Amino acid sequence: MASTSASANGSKPIVLQIGDPVKWNTAQFDVFSKDFTVVRPSTEERQRDAFMKGLKEGKWGNFSAIFRPFWNTGGEMGRWDKEMVPLIPKSCKIFASAGAGFDWADVDLLAERGIVYCNGAAASSESVADFALFLILASFRNLNWCTTAARSSPADFTDCHQNAAVLSRNPRGHSLGVIGLGNIGFEVARKAYNACGMKIKYYDVIRKAPAKEAEIEAEFFDDLNAMLAISDCVVLATPASPDGKKLINKERLSKMKEGSRFVNISRGVLVDEEALADAVESGHLVGVGLDVHENEPKVNPRLKASKLVNLTSHNAGGTLDTHIGFEELAMKNIDAVLKGREPLTPVNKHLMAPANRNGTVKL
Repeated sequence: MASTSASANGSKPIVLQIGDPVKWNTAQFDVFSKDFTVVRPSTEERQRDAFMKGLKEGKWGNFSAIFRPFWNTGGEMGRWDKEMVPLIPKSCKIFASAGAGFDWADVDLLAERGIVYCNGAAASSESVADFALFLILASFRNLNWCTTAARSSPADFTDCHQNAAVLSRNPRGHSLGVIGLGNIGFEVARKAYNACGMKIKYYDVIRKAPAKEAEIEAEFFDDLNAMLAISDCVVLATPASPDGKKLINKERLSKMKEGSRFVNISRGVLVDEEALADAVESGHLVGVGLDVHENEPKVNPRLKASKLVNLTSHNAGGTLDTHIGFEELAMKNIDAVLKGREPLTPVNKHLMAPANRNGTVKL
């Protein structure tokens, strides 16, 4: 396929970079910035009103790509929604961002505009899966109870020492139900299967190939409630719902096995935390691990009060390895698409018109 890295008049394609400068893959960025003209709006220009005004006025030219190398900067303009997406110039063909989630951008609307959205899930899979395994172990062994008691009074220490055992189990031989067996979900399942000897069950809208299922002896369910009913621990590893609905609500929690456990390393908005707190307080769930929360950075006070709930601060993907990978992957995705190759980690390609699926860019 012919390269499309240069426009018809011979100028280099423009890449709109939002967020901080590249920090770790500087040699790669040196090459990247020679192939493309990188334009980076200031923090002030990235505030929503100023940013939308800039898009309307064509302040950053007819850019061909949007580049967000970090998950914690570059989001000052808020959600890329029906108000903002139409302002993107027709020349733009790819939006490559750090982060596994993509609820901050309407990927359906981007697809309608012929813009492929590429996320950074592949760069964070290892980190998130390791953290998920920690939360699975923490929920089975009630590590929050154990660690807080050890830091508290001798009475709390003794209480935990004497009473935590009856609510603690070894994960081996227990069923792990994974909601969403994508890159991250599969890695979570693989680690739990190989390291802990867990039985893997999963629910997804797309079934894995038989060979992938065989790697971890995974059993597929096309009915989520049926999987919940037989799982000893459920891990939520699916992207945020585009319709904003809670995937784990009071009804779904009632379908879960009595005395089971729940872990969320996906998105907090997918879970009704009041219903989750009810399930813990009633004894229906005996262990919970949450890295993400419904109203971040605020944490549900009822869940904070429970010794059976393990809480972290959206840390699952937070390693230097992930940051390095986010930068690298976003640049590779843009380089591929603007040079006429296939994107590496497309999220919405299946939603695009056939003419826009091959990764070519029309400048």
